[in-house]
Amino acid sequence: MASGMGMPSMGIYSYELFKMFDVQNIIRIGSAGSISPGCGLRDIVAGIGACTNSSFGRQYGLDGDIAAVCSYDLLSLTEKTAAESGIPLKIGSLYSSDTFYDDTRSALGWAKAGCLAVEMEAAALYLTALRLGKRALAICTISDLCYEPFDALDAEQRQNSFTQMMVLALGSAVKFENLPHLEAK
Repeated sequence: MASGMGMPSMGIYSYELFKMFDVQNIIRIGSAGSISPGCGLRDIVAGIGACTNSSFGRQYGLDGDIAAVCSYDLLSLTEKTAAESGIPLKIGSLYSSDTFYDDTRSALGWAKAGCLAVEMEAAALYLTALRLGKRALAICTISDLCYEPFDALDAEQRQNSFTQMMVLALGSAVKFENLPHLEAK
């Protein structure tokens, strides 16, 4: 199911799925721009955490910052699915930004903080899951290089090269459903 683009849309969709439809797990798949020279076009990244420039987490009224992190259960199953399928998977932090095409190239600074790629939804998904005691994971395929030499997949390449990311998400979901029931934390 599509969540729309950006953290406000993801926040609404994930909240409603978790709260109103009692969904326990959401695995987001989508594209991302590499901000780390260690990630190239078509690489698949699973976000263990999501740094952000968004004010999304302020809604919780906490004196400090919430660490927007994925569900370890979903991440470990995805890592296992990747190994069994022979699909290379990079695991690291994502940078969830309110902007994707950023003339200031501010996302590149987040690479120095260990972020692998920039995208626009993971932080809101992770924070909503944490708030509601549910599970979430973001898996992204690198579609753009945000550093020199700049490069990007065209529309046809995106359409035809995101299959492995989908295999990981669906394989992990099937494995998760076949485990003895885990209570959401």
